[in-house]
Amino acid sequence: MTYAAALPGQPRGGPIAGPATDRAVCVLAPNPSAMTLDGTNTWIVAEPDSELAVVIDPGPLDEGHLRAVVETAERAGKRVALTLLTHGHPDHAEGAARFAELTRTRVRALDPALRLGDEGLAAGDVVTTGGLELRVVPTPGHTADSLSFHLPADAAVLTGDTVLGRGTTVVAHPDGRLGDYLDSLRRLQSLTVDDGVDTVLPGHGPVLNDARGAIEFYLAHRAHRLAQVETAVESGHREASEVVAHVYADVDRSLWPAAELSVRAQLEYLREHGLI
Repeated sequence: MTYAAALPGQPRGGPIAGPATDRAVCVLAPNPSAMTLDGTNTWIVAEPDSELAVVIDPGPLDEGHLRAVVETAERAGKRVALTLLTHGHPDHAEGAARFAELTRTRVRALDPALRLGDEGLAAGDVVTTGGLELRVVPTPGHTADSLSFHLPADAAVLTGDTVLGRGTTVVAHPDGRLGDYLDSLRRLQSLTVDDGVDTVLPGHGPVLNDARGAIEFYLAHRAHRLAQVETAVESGHREASEVVAHVYADVDRSLWPAAELSVRAQLEYLREHGLI
């Protein structure tokens, strides 16, 4: 067993950019950081025999990257016909308006402020373009407007920042809420059990070959962190910053500001449930 296969979700080795499934190709944005990992994964999704493609999360406002997405689709004989957003964070959505200009496409998102065109996205919607079918799955929690896209033909789900290819994500309080996030993870878990989803195409990091294992790890991780936060409060650490210093002592300090957002979400959850 390789080291990668031993990690939660069995992250796929090799380059992140390039074909991931029969219908999904990743174009990696040049915005690596501690928060974005290797960069934002922009996904081109299309039926193999179709001339039309859907792009999910054009990424940051980087002209070179946006043009690279268009060129990657064109080299495969595809024309971008629609743009979708998993959520509104700039590393996923800032380039959407410019990308729409380049491709003359609509932009569909849950948040009306991010849309270009009359159509949005909502739970239960099925997006069909060039024979491709994408099912909209509401996955709030990282942000209130977070969505995932179920790609049944590839037994895959595109998760944006709800599930990452490496590490865990931030519950971006106050917009993100822990209760919503846990519900979203359970919703994704049901896709792995009831709908046969086995592959995660994340917004950052490598493809995960074991979707169920990844989501079960996320649920266990959240339960463990929540217990740690509850214990920290019982020990007298009342402020979010104090809890971060106590619970995340072994985490790179550059990530503490993001960790504090998750801690605030956890403290809110514990208060709502009368646990502190």
